[in-house]
This record gives sequence, structure tokens and C-alpha cells, in this order.
Amino acid sequence: MPQFYHPILDNYLSTIQNKNMKIDRLVSIIMLLLEKKRMSAHELAKSFEVSERTIYRDIESINLAGIPVCAVPGVGGGIEILPSYKVDKKVFSSDDLSALLMGLSSISGMIKSDELAAAMAKIKSFIPKEKADEIELKASQIIIDMKPWYGNENIRPYLEILKTSLQKNKLVSFSYFDGSSNKTERTVEPYRLVLKGINWYFYGFCLVRKDWRIFKLSRMTELKITEEDFSPREYKAPVLDFENVNPETITDIKLRIHKSNIDRILDYCSQDQIIPDGDEHFIVSYPFVESDYSYDMLLSMGENCECLEPAFVREKIKMKIKKLAALYESSPAVS
Repeated sequence: MPQFYHPILDNYLSTIQNKNMKIDRLVSIIMLLLEKKRMSAHELAKSFEVSERTIYRDIESINLAGIPVCAVPGVGGGIEILPSYKVDKKVFSSDDLSALLMGLSSISGMIKSDELAAAMAKIKSFIPKEKADEIELKASQIIIDMKPWYGNENIRPYLEILKTSLQKNKLVSFSYFDGSSNKTERTVEPYRLVLKGINWYFYGFCLVRKDWRIFKLSRMTELKITEEDFSPREYKAPVLDFENVNPETITDIKLRIHKSNIDRILDYCSQDQIIPDGDEHFIVSYPFVESDYSYDMLLSMGENCECLEPAFVREKIKMKIKKLAALYESSPAVS
């Protein structure tokens, strides 16, 4: 298999970083020369709006990095990467290219950046003309759209702010509402953005709490990048699943739901936990964790959901319903 990635990542990047070169232009030159048989210095200079002298210096740097570029004299000549070094496009199948484009398109829907646009263009440069329609069809067969139907308008700009802070190792500050609706002011070292389920989270070291924390973007306000840099500390990976949750905190409760709510229940249960109860209802074995969130979820289904057992859950729901009814029986508070 042609050795493309090894010299790019190891030799090339280390060389150009030492020389403080224009990484984007040099990588783009390599991609063009890999895509086309050869190009003249004049064509390259015109493409990148630099002088031919600059192009020749760039070619010399690419050669020093271990990527063999040569000049072919005469009519039809130009600059090219040795054919023995070029990437064989057959290395990437139609399925490979479709998967790459699908993934990049999904991310770019929420996070806009020149880097993603450049990566998309580079991936597309590997698509043979005769395969373009086939790959476009495959790439569009599965759409991962992470943009919400509606909701918090801060999510997308906050993703951009956090991405910038991650790249520049800058502290961020923001106000945060915790699970108990308490508002606190935070200053955090950013380490990772996480998409978990349908929600975006931000993982970092909180200088207020002196510990690692995961913050939900929808609970953040007044997010800003500070001018203060930080040196990354030893990384502690976040816990992003419930494998370590104590099973004793989970209770299987029995619900009777109307068929109109079956789609919502399927977000939390598998079909083997649901059995028919007549023509209009179902009995559901529902994994329940004692929390306000879980009670609110059951109450949100209104009269179309009844908890049959255990008794303590029924009693807690009744108490919440009474408090809600009392709220509406009194006159509304008008300021």
C-alpha cells in the first residue's frame, strides 16, 4: 500500500512546523499534485496567489519533508509527485468515501469551520468522476442532522466559542444552572465537547469546584472566552455512560399507557418490555430512577399514563398532582 499518511504526519508536519511555513498552502499543494498528474509552477502560483519563487521554495520544503516532488522539463512538463509515491484511489472504496462524507457533513451541520470545509474538499478530490453519482447517492442515504427542531438558540454559537477555546487553550467563563436550578458563575479549563444522545455537553476542569465537571450547553449562559491561557493538566476521561450506576437505584415500575404515547415510551424501553392491554392500552415495565426528572417525564404524559406500581411512586405522583392543582386553583400572581 502506498505510504501517504506516514510522511504527511511524521516528516512533513514536523519539518514545516520547524520552519513556520504556511501549513494550509503546503498541504493543498500536495493534494493538488496527488490529484493531478502534474502542474506548472505558474498554475500553482496563480492558484494560491503567490509568486512562482514562493512555489519553488514550498516544493523544496515538501521534498525535505520526504515527499518526492520532481520537475519535468519541456512541453507538457511541470511539477509532479513521483508516480510510485502517489496514493492509489482504489485504496478508498465507494463505501469508504460515502461514510467519510456522511460523517463530515453531519458535523459541519452544527460546527462550521474552514478545517471541515477543507477536509470535505480533500475527500471529494479522491472521488473518480465515474463514481461521483454513486457516492453522492450513498452519502445521502443516511442523514445525521444534529440541529434541533427548535430550542435554545445559543447552542450553535456556543459550540463555536468552545471549539475556539479548545484550540487556543483559553479559559472560558459562564453562568450555569445546575440540576437543582441553582445559578453559579464558573471559570473552566476546556478539554472536550461531547454529543450524548440529543444533547451537547462540555467537559473540563472547573476552577470554582476544583474538579472535573460535565456541563450541559443548554444550561449555560453568558459564555465567553477569557484572555487567560492555561497549561493542560493530566487528563481524566469523563464517564459518559451508566455502566457504573448502582443497579439498586433503578426500579422497574409498571405503567399503563395509552397507545398515543407508545412512541415516547420506546425512547426509554425496548419492545419486549411492552405488552398489549386491550385495543387502546399497553402495560410497560419501565426502568425508573428516583429523580424529579423521571417524575416530570411521567407527568408530562398526563392522563395517558398511569403508574400501577410500586405504591411509593404512585403516592409521589399524587402529591405532585395535588401541588400542581393547588397552584392553578389560586389566583395567578401578577406583578
